[in-house]
Amino acid sequence: MVPFAGWEMAVQFGGVIAEHKAVRQGCGMFDISHMGFLKLEGPGAKDKLQGLVPSDLQRIGPGEAAYTVLLNEAGGIIDDLIIYDNGVVAGVDQLYAVINAACADADTAWLEQHLLAAGIEISNHKAGGILLALQGPEAAERLEQLSGEDLSGLPRFGHRQLQINGSAVFAGRTGYTGEDGFELLLSAPAGQALWQQLLEAGVTPCGLGARDSLRLEAAMHLYGSDMNSTTSPLEASLGWLVHLEMPIDFIGREVLEQQTNQGVSQRLVGLQLQGRAIARHGYPVLHNSEVVGEITSGSWAPSLELPIALAYVPTALAKLGTELSVDIRGRQEPAQVVKRPFYRRS
Repeated sequence: MVPFAGWEMAVQFGGVIAEHKAVRQGCGMFDISHMGFLKLEGPGAKDKLQGLVPSDLQRIGPGEAAYTVLLNEAGGIIDDLIIYDNGVVAGVDQLYAVINAACADADTAWLEQHLLAAGIEISNHKAGGILLALQGPEAAERLEQLSGEDLSGLPRFGHRQLQINGSAVFAGRTGYTGEDGFELLLSAPAGQALWQQLLEAGVTPCGLGARDSLRLEAAMHLYGSDMNSTTSPLEASLGWLVHLEMPIDFIGREVLEQQTNQGVSQRLVGLQLQGRAIARHGYPVLHNSEVVGEITSGSWAPSLELPIALAYVPTALAKLGTELSVDIRGRQEPAQVVKRPFYRRS
């Protein structure tokens, strides 16, 4: 157990590698109750939130969701989040936003600063409840057995309300592992009962260690490591989130337009190391023995059986196949820029 953003979190239950493989091959579950879960409601909620994110929120409708980022005036990433469109509830537009635990207070304050005066109410929808992530190729089958519903028509990033053991459950087909899966919000008693029920059914409990190795194989960003308030989506290789074609102003748009026109000086890339040495956060990246960048995330990839990493390097060195090296305890270990994600489920 380790402290994490004010919570006590399990690093592992039965071993990181075993938990990692359980998610890739069957089904694993994570307690992600540390995440923030906000409700935004009011007239034109989606249109008003649009001014804070670079992604076109009109691309999603009720029952759908989008991954995006909150930006500051300099185009830096305040946090990444998932926006769920819950449609019109009791005559009011309603959205949910799942945010990172370490950013929850700052995100809430930022949203309140820009949306309260526009008539949008922001509340903690988790309200003492439990968030669980059920992940892996068998996740849908497990959830269908529990809820009695056919989930084959629920697409990735779709969401709906389910009933499990007589309790209401919000289910989003989202996750942080690169596998099919669901993130579930339910009351604390119902969540504790469901965890025990899944445990007794043979679902593998997983901790932070497997969560990190799984998301890194899928090249999913970790806020605070792979991006922060000083890096833009274009630098962080999240350009697919930036929809400058929409004729709507949003915070940070001017900077992103400049970066689009002039290019960026650095880019986040995927690296594959040639030996078995593991590059960790903060290790220097070198080109011709000169430091040119820094590792942001690095780990052994159990699914691929080789070491991988993410790193910021000059844009000129971000091309696939570029030969670099990483300083690991005084040794220059060879590395190559490779395509992301490192792992993609078939």
